[in-house]
Amino acid sequence: MRSFQQKGGFRNILQSRPVLALLVFFVVIFGYTVVGFMVKMIVTEQNRKVAEIKVADLKKMKERLGADISKLNTGGGVEESIRGKFGLAKEGERLIVVIDNKSNVEVQEEESGGFIESLFFWKNWFK
Repeated sequence: MRSFQQKGGFRNILQSRPVLALLVFFVVIFGYTVVGFMVKMIVTEQNRKVAEIKVADLKKMKERLGADISKLNTGGGVEESIRGKFGLAKEGERLIVVIDNKSNVEVQEEESGGFIESLFFWKNWFK
């Protein structure tokens, strides 16, 4: 029986409290690392979605700019762009400006009241 107990010496060492505590420590560290990795994966997924949205926006901008460039390659497009930016007109064209007269502003002229009204300067100041 004694020889059987001596053969289990390696098993006794593995099952000792310090070795088990070390194994538990390594499992906790491994678990912490896995959780940190999962958090990083979630953040990376969110960043990927934001990047995909930016790429889609850039593709739309590229298409719009391509259409603008092809429009500017024509004579009419260049003329429209110059007219829009600088307000130029061709020879013989005239400009008509329509102004709505919605507000009739009446200007009242003040009469000089003399010396007595000048004494009430502060009263007139806040009118």
